[in-house]
Amino acid sequence: QVQLVESGGGLVQPGGSLKLSCAASGSFFSIRAMGWYRQAPGKQRELVATVTTDDDSTNYADSVKARFTISRDKAKNMVYLQMVSLKPEDTALYYCNGQVQHTTHYLSTRDYWGQGTQVTVSS
Repeated sequence: QVQLVESGGGLVQPGGSLKLSCAASGSFFSIRAMGWYRQAPGKQRELVATVTTDDDSTNYADSVKARFTISRDKAKNMVYLQMVSLKPEDTALYYCNGQVQHTTHYLSTRDYWGQGTQVTVSS
């Protein structure tokens, strides 16, 4: 079993900052990529940012570029999301995602999700 546990959400004023953390645990061969997604009330879940394992390449939603930074600690199987200049429209439940490879074959890769951590940006 693989578990992803997020932390770091909370209430912050517009213009403020937060740092989210996600820890992956369990039995697996490797983690190919990790990322953050978010879902606001009444909206679909959307990609925020992702980072790959092999070359640390990153991908961001246009709405968060230059404000959010994703990083990863491979040794600890953790991923972080540093958020600055937060806006009310960033309010959402933020989910951690991991593309976990269970054996030496890449076809053994499966998607896992955390339970989510709430980020609320409001004055």
